[in-house]
Amino acid sequence: MKTVLITGCSTGFGLEIARYFLDRDWSVIATMRKPREDVLPRSERLTILPLDVTSAASIAACVAAAGPVDVLVNNAGVGLLNALEGTPMEAVRTVFETNTFGVMAMTQAVLPEFRARKAGVIVNVTSGVTVKPLHLLSVYTASKAAVNAFSESVALELEPFGVRVRVVLPGRAPETAFGQNARALMSTGIPEAYAEIAEGVFAKWGKQPVDEVTHAVDVAEAVWRAATDPSCPMRLPAGADAVAAMAAAAGSVLA
Repeated sequence: MKTVLITGCSTGFGLEIARYFLDRDWSVIATMRKPREDVLPRSERLTILPLDVTSAASIAACVAAAGPVDVLVNNAGVGLLNALEGTPMEAVRTVFETNTFGVMAMTQAVLPEFRARKAGVIVNVTSGVTVKPLHLLSVYTASKAAVNAFSESVALELEPFGVRVRVVLPGRAPETAFGQNARALMSTGIPEAYAEIAEGVFAKWGKQPVDEVTHAVDVAEAVWRAATDPSCPMRLPAGADAVAAMAAAAGSVLA
């Protein structure tokens, strides 16, 4: 029986990814900043552990308690929606600590085991906005784009050890807590000068059909493929909007 360790499982993508792997008879280590036993069905194959990816001590304790794993899914992240001019640098650092440095730290923590065993898969969940930039997401996009570049580079140095790295890029997912997380970091609000831009963005999102957004199961399916299919591409879009954005980006490069 294989084991997957997933970060950020209390809600959204992480929660659905954990369910998806459990349903396919994997042993699942679901990590959360504040562990909750009620969000996933009870199973002998499920372990819930506390984890703060911004804390070295928390990472070390989690990895030690988890024991050997076959796949690491770096899903934990925070959102930030604001114009750069209205974003305090403290908020910028908070986003990068979780979305970027947390991914690097978790990856680094499992590498000794993966390298020694000459096997293992790392799946990093980033974002479709790194393919199709959107207004008011410059800081968030930068934090995720950095993980794309990190993943592609570290994949080269780990390939000789039999360790695979893949990236899953979800699109906009209204059903997740992204908006709530983003608002929590908007301490100063959107500057008045950008109010008209923000209104246009929100209006466009409100009209987006349900079949043109990303659902949590889309991400779970993509993560599953990344974890289990060695032939899958480095970057996997997840969700109808992400798939369309990546196809459009590929077409513009070819043109």
